[in-house]
Amino acid sequence: MHDTIKTQQGLVRGRTHDSIVSFKGIPYAAAPDGARRFMPPQPVAAWDGVRDADAFGSAPPQRPPAPQVPAVWQPGDGLDCLTVNVWTASPGATRMPVMVWIYGGQWSYGASSMPHYDGSVLAGSGVVVVTFNYRTGFEGFGHLPGTPDNRGLLDQLAALTWVQDNIAAFGGDPDNVTAFGQSAGGASAALLAAMPAAAGLFRRCIVQSLPTGYLSAPHAQQVTERLAAAVGTTPTRDGLAALPPQALLEVADRQLTGGRPGSAFAPVIDEDLVTAPPWQALADGRARHIDLLCGFTHDEYRGFPPTADPAQIDLAATATRFGLAPNAALAYRAAYPDSTTAELFTTLMSDALVRMPTTFTAEAHARTGGRTWLYDFAWQGPIGAAHGIDIPFVFGQPHTRYAARFLGAPPPADFAPLCHQIRTAWTSFAATGDPGWPSFDTRLRTTRLWDATSTDTAYPAPDSHRIWSQTQSSPADE
Repeated sequence: MHDTIKTQQGLVRGRTHDSIVSFKGIPYAAAPDGARRFMPPQPVAAWDGVRDADAFGSAPPQRPPAPQVPAVWQPGDGLDCLTVNVWTASPGATRMPVMVWIYGGQWSYGASSMPHYDGSVLAGSGVVVVTFNYRTGFEGFGHLPGTPDNRGLLDQLAALTWVQDNIAAFGGDPDNVTAFGQSAGGASAALLAAMPAAAGLFRRCIVQSLPTGYLSAPHAQQVTERLAAAVGTTPTRDGLAALPPQALLEVADRQLTGGRPGSAFAPVIDEDLVTAPPWQALADGRARHIDLLCGFTHDEYRGFPPTADPAQIDLAATATRFGLAPNAALAYRAAYPDSTTAELFTTLMSDALVRMPTTFTAEAHARTGGRTWLYDFAWQGPIGAAHGIDIPFVFGQPHTRYAARFLGAPPPADFAPLCHQIRTAWTSFAATGDPGWPSFDTRLRTTRLWDATSTDTAYPAPDSHRIWSQTQSSPADE
């Protein structure tokens, strides 16, 4: 087993465990600090000798995602976070399919070191697995005059370029790369598919729970101005770069959004790298050559922090906030007559935040002739088929702190067989472009329903789709 690999920057030594060799913490770009802060990723210097690749690199700067959740970044960790990790069963041997994971986290959180993203089980299914860090929050997506927008996406492009340059040495096929991700990571994969700058970097794309929420340049500028005012500096690169990352992280999102739903940071529609939200960016057929597998969890909103007191829900106001027609609340009540107001709110929010953006993205790709597959993850855990529940099934990691929230501890008996089915579908798609169920088109709309007994069915949310299709605006556009 080869555990020392020659990359373009130098030799790296990995660790073998249960016949899988892992290489962790390999830099794919220089630390984005000092003069490189808030700038595009820069090439990393080569090294002499053998670099031990046995520990994850630092996470990008971020707050803990929720109370009582351990922080993955501490101020002493600095900004040297642009690293990549590889899991492979056959380094230096065969040209295996490559799967490159992009984590989610509302564009503000996430790190490839999180245990639920461990690629060892997935790599045992016949693929080379790559995970990496990209800048989040203001470091990655803050709008600043004189610096490029969407630095986190530029990091992703750099990581995918590293894969093209180096993955053959790890047993991977650079001509058969699948970009896959969940939530913000899924949206990243879809945005990359639409970017001319990413042409040739991957041929397939798996999008798990693509969310709404993309910022116009004026909205992003407002966030920067509010942040600068909160920390007592000017809304310029010089002003904000003079402060350490933790000073910027101390300002809560609610101080920055001006009441807008969602995260303070998101991809900026800069008319360069990002021209539109994914369901619009893919509509002109620019990515029709990329195979797209996408889907949502049935109860997406159950995985989000609550935004309303169940006793004070105003369905009509909620529908209006997302740009729906004035009669949308009544239409939801008519479409789901057995649902309580709280259940209707969950359905509406699931539609607004993820289910409709994902559906419209699948439709846009299918209309252009792009090969498309759609799924609905309906398996119920302790908090339902919630946003994020699919990750332990894809990675085959049911015993993490993250998984316990969605699966219970220990996981139920039906976890293992469904996990095997999903992992097989994902790796089969990566290898051949066929996940094992009929493709989605705008006429038959065949959808895979993942559950204890999985089936292929008609599109599972036709009433929601009809309501959203009657409005003139796309899901929660900025």
